Amino acid sequence: TTKMNRLLERPSGYCKDIIQNRENDEDCRGLVNEKKAIGNLAQDVAYLWRSIPVPVIAVLHGMCFGGGLQIALGADLRFATKDCRISIMESKWGLIPDMSASITLRELVRIDVAKELTFTGRIISGTEAASLGLVTRCIDEDPMEEAIKVMNEIADRSPDAIAAAKHLYQSTWVSDEKECLELESKLQKRLLPSWNQFAASSRTLGLNVSYMKRKELK
Repeated sequence: TTKMNRLLERPSGYCKDIIQNRENDEDCRGLVNEKKAIGNLAQDVAYLWRSIPVPVIAVLHGMCFGGGLQIALGADLRFATKDCRISIMESKWGLIPDMSASITLRELVRIDVAKELTFTGRIISGTEAASLGLVTRCIDEDPMEEAIKVMNEIADRSPDAIAAAKHLYQSTWVSDEKECLELESKLQKRLLPSWNQFAASSRTLGLNVSYMKRKELK
């Protein structure tokens, strides 16, 4: 119990260590933003996927209960098998879902659905999870194959546009309209004169123009 309490109370600091240890690695630089670490360590495990400027896809099969589900909820997309068993199970242990579920759930399901699943700890199938909005969609056979297919489609788009779109939605999904419109304009102004925007348009017209490395959002 003492160790668990320390985990829940300890402020996030490992992001700073990651940045310092990899400051010379261009592929890792900017992937984790220390300012985004606003929760405790247990919450960061699920929440910080949202601050990575590339799409994160979770594949669910077998059983996905409690903390495992909360980690998946932090991803951008979730593909599951129809017979996957899914549950917000913490109530069975006298606990609440405390790994950022209060943020991720509100973006996916109605509040009464979140309450019912949390209060009961009921186990649902991947099919029901898809109908409720907990997962993006169910796959008949191999959800990993579908995830790779979707990721390849995304990889054919401008990395700057993908990063900007993720940042836009994560920052404004529950914000007021003024903030949403202002951020849309700010991000679009950065994209319009860029090489990657030109490359994306050229590819749409059938020209094989290579993308440049993604620029960090500021």
